[in-house]
Amino acid sequence: MTAATTPVARTPWHLWTVGVISLLWNAMGALDFTMSQTHNAAYLKGLTPEQLACIAGFPVWSVLAWGLGTWGSFLGSVALLLRRGLAFRLFVASFVGLVFTNLYSYGLSDYVKVMHGGTGMLVFSAVIFVISVLLLVYSRAMRARGVLR
Repeated sequence: MTAATTPVARTPWHLWTVGVISLLWNAMGALDFTMSQTHNAAYLKGLTPEQLACIAGFPVWSVLAWGLGTWGSFLGSVALLLRRGLAFRLFVASFVGLVFTNLYSYGLSDYVKVMHGGTGMLVFSAVIFVISVLLLVYSRAMRARGVLR
């Protein structure tokens, strides 16, 4: 069989569930990144001047990693709903962005201290990490089953 005649697996019901929930979840991250980077006053009104300065002071590489993490996962969710194999690669890119974002936030800056993060911030970061890994595994499995083309 050629690529043009290879049968595509039927779309399982859970793809739509995972796709829509992940799209909504990842839209929140993309919104946060966009509003933070465009310095949207209404969105950032609850932050102190020190916190705003911290965000504005992110090095370029960490902003790029943050953008890759958030927008990569959002686009991965879109690709998942469109049943595109590209979803897996986008989730991989997103995961790489997440790792570098966390490297900066937790290891190379005072971000956690300035943002008054504690256990809650660590738990939320862990949830993001777990969801990112689950989306990677899920998209890889759907690709392997022929659901994503």
